[in-house]
Amino acid sequence: MKQLKKYTIIGTFFVLITGTLSHFIYEWSGNNFIVGFFFPVNESTWEHMKLVFFPMFLFSIFMFKRLNGNHSHILQSLSLGILIGTFLIPVLFYTYTGILGYNIPVLDISTFILSVVTAFYSIYKLILSRRINYSIPIFFVLVLIVMACFILFTYHAPQIGVFAIPGS
Repeated sequence: MKQLKKYTIIGTFFVLITGTLSHFIYEWSGNNFIVGFFFPVNESTWEHMKLVFFPMFLFSIFMFKRLNGNHSHILQSLSLGILIGTFLIPVLFYTYTGILGYNIPVLDISTFILSVVTAFYSIYKLILSRRINYSIPIFFVLVLIVMACFILFTYHAPQIGVFAIPGS
């Protein structure tokens, strides 16, 4: 349990820091085409979901390798946590902007922080509860589908709201 708590706290800070830095990587790379698949290429809500998804995916690989022997259902718990954190971004963003009618940068940052903290808290609770079925890797498959969508839609985004740049 101590290891799980330790990696949950480390993971939270890892994703908060790397996710924040991820916001600038594409620009710092000189708008490198390949880098764009993994880091936001614009200010759309969809691209901001990458701030949580890819750092959590990376840390989840590390956490899985460290804790897999102790928790048979860790893959499903980590996968569901990635999905929760990633999809909380648009849920929280569109909820508060729907109420206010506009976005506020400090609330955008708070949305990111709350999404990351909620994701890791969910992972922690799911692993401890042992209520998640680990024999069917549905959440892991969904994570892979979302990853494929991030890559596909980076440069070929559908013309729907989540892909639009707010305020444009």
